[in-house]
Amino acid sequence: MKKLLALLIITTVLMSIPLVAAANTKPSLIKIVFIHKKEDFAKPSGTPGKGPPSDGEIDYYAFLGKGVEWKALPVNYVIDPDNPDGLLVDFITTTIYSAAEEWDTHTGAELFGTFSIVGDASWDGDDGDIPDGRNEILFGNYTNPDVIAVTVIWGYFRGPPQSREITEFDIMFDIDFTWGDAGDTSETELGDMSVMDLQNIATHEFGHGVGLADLYADECSEQTMYGYADYGETKKRTLESGDIAGIQALYG
Repeated sequence: MKKLLALLIITTVLMSIPLVAAANTKPSLIKIVFIHKKEDFAKPSGTPGKGPPSDGEIDYYAFLGKGVEWKALPVNYVIDPDNPDGLLVDFITTTIYSAAEEWDTHTGAELFGTFSIVGDASWDGDDGDIPDGRNEILFGNYTNPDVIAVTVIWGYFRGPPQSREITEFDIMFDIDFTWGDAGDTSETELGDMSVMDLQNIATHEFGHGVGLADLYADECSEQTMYGYADYGETKKRTLESGDIAGIQALYG
């Protein structure tokens, strides 16, 4: 009887080991890349986002995935101001900070914390790249010259929704475009058509950084997370009703 009892105990322990190991195995990091194109281009292939609805019901926001958000807040980031357009460091940092704070203004959570200025930022979204532990914002030359900006999101996007989370994002503004301040457009539809407005695009890209996807339905064209932009546009500097509803659904 004692031998039988001992055998049962050993068998039970051995059977439980794989289950414990499986429960403690964290899924692999995954990256999602968002490509922001000009208004006159089609939706980028493979880019997450919502197109025209088939049932007539329009959601004015979309998520990266169920449960995909930052679990540890606030999110700090670094800015590499090196650029070919002669933009001053103060202009770049102030503009990018304002873009981040626009999201904080509309949610009860403090999404973005402090930033620091660096000279060695890299966009960790190319094939073979791995995340380097920094949320980086920089200017760079993307392989496709028609792309305004690209944002890569790293995180755990599979498994139970409660275990999914964003762990890093990088934003790159493509130097194939001329960047700057498109000016005050309160009296006109568009501002300075010679520049891509940095704050306009940065606000949109920060939305990806905290868990929102692109929108491609024409009815969503006034939302900050609309997937297209153009020279002189500044309407994405401030959030619209759908952007606010989306960020509050994620963070309160």
